[in-house]
Amino acid sequence: MLKTKYINIFIIGDCMLKKSAYKRIIIATLALIILGLLYFFPENNDKEIKESLSYIDVETTPIYLIDNNEYVARTNILKTEKDSIKLAKEILESLIIGSKKNDYIPEGFKAIIPANTKILDISLENKLLKVNFSKELLNISDKNAEKMLEAIIYSLTEIEEIESIMIFIDGEKLTKLPNNNNLLPNVLDRSFGINKIYDLTSFKNVNSITSYYLSKHNDNYYYVPVTKVSNNNKEKIEVIIEELKTAPINQTNLISFLATNVELTEYEILEDSISLSFNNYVFDNFSEKSILEEVKYSIALSIRDSYDIKNISFNVDGVQVAAVN
Repeated sequence: MLKTKYINIFIIGDCMLKKSAYKRIIIATLALIILGLLYFFPENNDKEIKESLSYIDVETTPIYLIDNNEYVARTNILKTEKDSIKLAKEILESLIIGSKKNDYIPEGFKAIIPANTKILDISLENKLLKVNFSKELLNISDKNAEKMLEAIIYSLTEIEEIESIMIFIDGEKLTKLPNNNNLLPNVLDRSFGINKIYDLTSFKNVNSITSYYLSKHNDNYYYVPVTKVSNNNKEKIEVIIEELKTAPINQTNLISFLATNVELTEYEILEDSISLSFNNYVFDNFSEKSILEEVKYSIALSIRDSYDIKNISFNVDGVQVAAVN
């Protein structure tokens, strides 16, 4: 997953006591500055914030929250935990309506897990995370039940050590969608889909592909994944590029910056990487041979939901012009 990098801090004091006091004050102050910047500039400016404040020891982590258009959308929050289980708990607390962690949520987004829900127990083994919630989790409306599970699944599986999830309510395994009779898989992972739309002509040979589009809050862009369920049997990377070149069905407020005349001319899928070759129209700037960041990351995020891939290279005329690692 596209992990954020550490940002270093070095503070010099006149003596050990002063050094410790200064460090606490400065870190607290700068953390508030970062929080404010992330609050007002949720996703698109993440890279600029880190570069301009490169001396601060702060990390962010991806989280999937509800945006103003009622999509389950990808943004970032401040990360205070490094341990996988503690980080998972921190993310879940941020998803609970009315929790203290809601202060970290960027402007334009909101939590979805019902208020007063408690995390009774959490454990991780063999990349399977088991979470035991209190019964308040079931206070979700039928309209939002599936979105809640999507937000939980996609947020937690951004943690490298977590691939799948089991949800329990007061010790009893959740087997059906809350307030709904739809059965759930034994374990929950990204194959569950997110912001699903259906384009089926038959119930045979059903496939799903998740493509990452962009949406906008004020002047800031962020990513919205959409899982399209269809009978398209092409190789997944071909479908991803096709989908990103066109607007998703009935989702006119979502954006893709991949031009309609871009062609995927060739691709090679290796063990942990994929090499993509495009025509010249993939360039945002022909003279500088540059590709928009939004294009690179829309493709990269989409690929990583479909393949066990870490490295994506972008090539034009046999020359690598960009990469996402």
